[in-house]
Order: sequence, then structure tokens, then C-alpha cells
Amino acid sequence: MVIETFSPEETEELGIHFGKEAKPGTVCTLIGDLGVGKTVFTQGIAKGLGITEPINSPTFTIVQVYEEGRMPFYHFDVYRIGDIEEMDEIGYEEVDDEAADFVIFNTCTIRENANQKLYGHLGHVKTLKNKNKDMIVCLCGCMMQEPHVIETLKQKYKFVNIIFGTHNIYKLAELIYSYLETGKQTIEVLDETKQTVEQLPRKRKYTFKSGVNIMYGCNNFCTYCIVPYVRGREQSRKKEEILAEVEALAKQGISEVMLLGQNVNSYGNIYEYKDGKIVEVDEKDRVTFPQLLTEVCKIDGIERVRFMTSHPKDLSDELIEVMAEEPKICKHLHLPVQSGSTNILTRMNRRYTKEQYLALVDRIRAKMPNISLTTDIIVGFPGETEEDFEDTLDIIRKVKYDQAFTFIYSKRTGTPAATMDNQVPEDVIKERFNRLLTLVNEISNAQIKRFADQVKPVLVEEVNHHDASLVTGRTEENVTVHFPGTADMIGTTVDVKLTDCKGFYFMGERIG
Repeated sequence: MVIETFSPEETEELGIHFGKEAKPGTVCTLIGDLGVGKTVFTQGIAKGLGITEPINSPTFTIVQVYEEGRMPFYHFDVYRIGDIEEMDEIGYEEVDDEAADFVIFNTCTIRENANQKLYGHLGHVKTLKNKNKDMIVCLCGCMMQEPHVIETLKQKYKFVNIIFGTHNIYKLAELIYSYLETGKQTIEVLDETKQTVEQLPRKRKYTFKSGVNIMYGCNNFCTYCIVPYVRGREQSRKKEEILAEVEALAKQGISEVMLLGQNVNSYGNIYEYKDGKIVEVDEKDRVTFPQLLTEVCKIDGIERVRFMTSHPKDLSDELIEVMAEEPKICKHLHLPVQSGSTNILTRMNRRYTKEQYLALVDRIRAKMPNISLTTDIIVGFPGETEEDFEDTLDIIRKVKYDQAFTFIYSKRTGTPAATMDNQVPEDVIKERFNRLLTLVNEISNAQIKRFADQVKPVLVEEVNHHDASLVTGRTEENVTVHFPGTADMIGTTVDVKLTDCKGFYFMGERIG
């Protein structure tokens, strides 16, 4: 049967009819280009199910869950997923939870929808726990740092056994023991940590690359972001502890490390706790991020060094020099711009202007002409005018990003932006978002082609999931390459000629 609609209203009405007739377990697959009406149809389905809250494209959230209708509604958007293995990369895996004796949710609270997803998952877990009375349910992470969440869990989710926050993960075993001893709900959420606990055991996905946290917390207070409120103030790890961890990783065969922090550029604001008080480390004992990078690069066995995220407000010329001069540092920089409008950047509390950002890019490219630059962009921030949005398009044209991660602004309760005036209408946001995606894809596709026919060192990461005769790896510019190879090459770095550009990745052939 073929049904044609000729307006958004007709498309939505069709979706409403579909939603009214839908049964539990119904799966609807929507295929089509941007702008053909997939989201409008989805909004209609939601109305047909009795859901009144706004329905937006999940984009990089991948799935949004709506519970208020006559049955749960799961809205997936996987148009950015090119290969099924990419689902693994963003944290999805198939498990048999029916048999679990211990269930733990490590929560993220950057987006409010993440909170709602957790409550939806807890409804399912409650059913499992009713079948298995001995199952222990544990919640941790950023969401637990919100006081109103704890109150909700106490009142409505009494079957949850253990709750803790971001500052006491090292006490998990102790908390489990406490629950087993008392049989009572155990809650321990700290406002801040008085120590950085080192040498915790970790399970790593790869045997040849690893992330290394160099700091915790955030001092930036971007008006759309909840992170500083739930993760606390910046606290850098001591240089000696970081270097010891990287040295240990190198001895285990790790050849690539990713140094991690909310803003790695501000590394060095080290605080210690003495006699119950915060004491700032003496200036002479501080280490800057460029200095730390230099020390990491000296470690034998480490062949590649990456880092994220860099805030544009304090990316120093010293860091640019170190990146340019140190061959182990990958020539890829994630530099979130968020908006091209100085007006919007001010409202976001980003602490740089459009002109300052472009000047920074010029300084970076003067030292590293072929560097790969990626970014984050938010569309529809409160107060964004058409002129502001055009400034964002302008900065994309001028910088020519290799890749941009694009987001539709969503209110986050507890942030200043959530209460700002001049919230942008949803239809305006969607129209701008589609224009943004078109431009980003056009420029990104053109940018990646500059590597065509070049020979690049590629760190092999895995056997290709679709073709066992191929392996997959990345260049130092973070370009994905598929080429003929075998499993014994995983973890090694080989020279590959990039032969066939496929949009966001290359096919290649091994050299030598």
C-alpha cells in the first residue's frame, strides 16, 4: 500500500492515526533524506500515543524514551551510524540482563533526557528484580549529584539498593558490603572529594590504546551546561601520578594515550587538602599542560599522544608550539566553537569572541597547516537570531572543519540558559539545523579529500566487521581507514596509501 501526503499537517495526521493503532512491540522504520518529514511523522505517532511533550530528533543521543503515553515510545535516530560496529563505539552492547545478580547504571546528566531514560530503564529493572529478589541494583555517576534526583529515588524507586555519586567510586566495594550487612538502601553522595584516589583497577577495551584522566571537574560554567554543578571544581592530578600511569600503560603494550579533561588547557590548577582545608599548590610547583605533554612524549613505548577537550579561551601559544614540534602528538585538535556569533558566545559564557576564535585558528594553522580541526556546534540557543546563525555558518566556511558534531539546543534544568528569555521556536531550530548539516557535510567531505593518495601511518584497531579480509585503523589526523589485512596486525602501526575516499573514511592499500 502506498500513502502520499502533501503537507506537514497531512504527514502528522497520518502519524497520529498510526500511533492510535500501534500495539506494544510495533517497530516503524523511516527512511528518507533530511527534510522529507520523518520527524513530523514521528511527532504525529507520539500524539496518537497520548504523548504531549516535545518530540525532537535524538541526533547524537541516538534514542529518546517517552513514558507518558498509553505505552512507552522509543525514538531512535541512527542516520549518523554508518556501520553497526559504531554502535559498540558509543557504548551499546547486547546483554542478557535476566540473569544478572548485580545491575549498575553509571549515569550521565548532561542532557535532561538522559535522566528520563534512566527512570525508564529502572521500570524494566524493577520487573527483573521482582523475579530475582537477590538482584542488587546500583546507581552512580553525575545524575546522582543532583539533590532532586536523590529525593525522587527515595520516594519512587525504593527497590534501588545502592546510590553514590562521582566522588566516591573507589568505595563501591565498601558500599556493597554495607548494603549486604544491613539490607537497607545505602546512599552516599559527596559534594566534593578531598582526595584523588590513584591506581584504581580498570578494564580497558583495547590493549594498545587508552584514555588517561589528567584532571576532574570544571570551572567554566557555560550557561547551558550542568557539568560544573555535578562534577565540582577543577582539580588536576599530580604530574608524577599521571606519568607513572602512562609508564605502566607503556609497559603493558599501550602505544597510544588520550589525555582527558573537561578543559585540558587549564591543567595545573592543582589543589591539595591539608587539615581539612583546600590548599593551592605553590606556583613554583605547578606544571602547565604543554609541559605535561612534553613529559608524556618522553616515555618509551608511547608512539601517539592525543588529548581532549581544549577550550578556545585558554589554548596557549605554548601548546601550539609543543603540538607542532613534538612528532608523537597527533595533529588533530577538537576545538569546540559552539556558535559563530559573539552575541551568543557571550550569552553562553564562553569567554571568547568570533574574531578571537578565528585568530586562534590562524595561529594553529600557521604552525600546523595540515592539522585536522573538529568542533561542536549548538543550534537554537536562547536569543539566537538569523544573523547569529549566519555567523555560525560563516565561521564553518572560514575554518573548514574536518568534522563537526552538531546539536540542537535542549533546556537543562539547573542551568542559567534554561530560564533565559527568547527561546527559539522549534520549527526555526529544525530549519537552521538542516541548513547547518548540509553545509557541514559539504565542507567535511571536501576537507577529507585532501588526504587522497597520501601515505599515512595507520594504527590498526580491529578487523572490519563487514569484511574479514579488511582491517580498520586511524591516522594521526583521526581519519578512519579500511584496508586489506589480518587480525595479527591489530595494535600495530603500518603505512597505508589512502586510495578511495568514501565521504568520511578512506579505503586504502598497505605500503611495504
